[in-house]
Amino acid sequence: MNKLARQRTATSLLLFALFFVFNPHAARGQLVTPAAASSNHVALTSALQAAQAAPAQADREVVVFGQKIHYVEAGSGPVLVLLHGLGGNTANWAFNVPALAQKFRIVVPDQIGFGRSDKPFINYRIATYVDFLDKFLSELKIERASLVGNSMGGWVAASYAIKYPARVERVVLADAAGFAPPKEFNLSELSGLNPSTRDEMRRLATLVFYNKALFTSDAAVDVMLAARMSAGDGYTIERLVESIYRGEDMLDGRLSALKQPTLILWGREDGLTPFAREGERFKQGIPHAQLVIFEQCGHVPQVEKAAEFNAAVLKFLTATN
Repeated sequence: MNKLARQRTATSLLLFALFFVFNPHAARGQLVTPAAASSNHVALTSALQAAQAAPAQADREVVVFGQKIHYVEAGSGPVLVLLHGLGGNTANWAFNVPALAQKFRIVVPDQIGFGRSDKPFINYRIATYVDFLDKFLSELKIERASLVGNSMGGWVAASYAIKYPARVERVVLADAAGFAPPKEFNLSELSGLNPSTRDEMRRLATLVFYNKALFTSDAAVDVMLAARMSAGDGYTIERLVESIYRGEDMLDGRLSALKQPTLILWGREDGLTPFAREGERFKQGIPHAQLVIFEQCGHVPQVEKAAEFNAAVLKFLTATN
């Protein structure tokens, strides 16, 4: 594991530790006493034990359209691909891979322009990610897979399932993006998806996380901003924001073509893609989809509600009907 990978892993683990060790109800995010935090420590211990007992994970690389794509692989069985969101990477699924790998062959790519994958200077758009995903699966000799996507990853998953239905078994959309912003939406606010100051980072964290006392604390903001600065994906994000400005590859009017069994997962307190604005539209557009809403949860249920998220995904993917 290289220095940058170790730094990203350390950042992810630090946020994980912060999430469980701090009192989620504290007004200023103070550390709680061992007695008061016992349930949080139990949750952390259980998660770490599950990770230790899980199938070994392997870091791999494959060349797709001449570009290096880094991915993590674990487990065996039917293939399940996990797709991160804007500004994300494989570490976004650190709390899910161990549980899901008990039943599936998990494949988690750093999508092109993010993480440890190459970052060419191109006009990124969702159609780019659909093409890369298709070629990526072909390079891995994967003919058919189920897809789980969070945020932008959900947009990619839905778009891919529509374009290549024969290659997709089931779809899980977690706080997915993909609809054209409403007319009253101020498009300039999209620049906040590429934060470069503490204030911008704090505002984004406020929209993403339910536990604001923790994730908007000075310590957490500095950790997340440092991660943003070292990610090297600012160009990618800017090009994707511009693609949204242009209205490219939106899901409006297209979801009726998504015929695969689908599970929609949403954090009730998601401030980035609110359920009332985005989640409801996915449910209306995919009438056959199952819906699970996580209470006291923001935009990343795979992090804030990892155990419940894993249970819901496994139940859906292993159902016989």
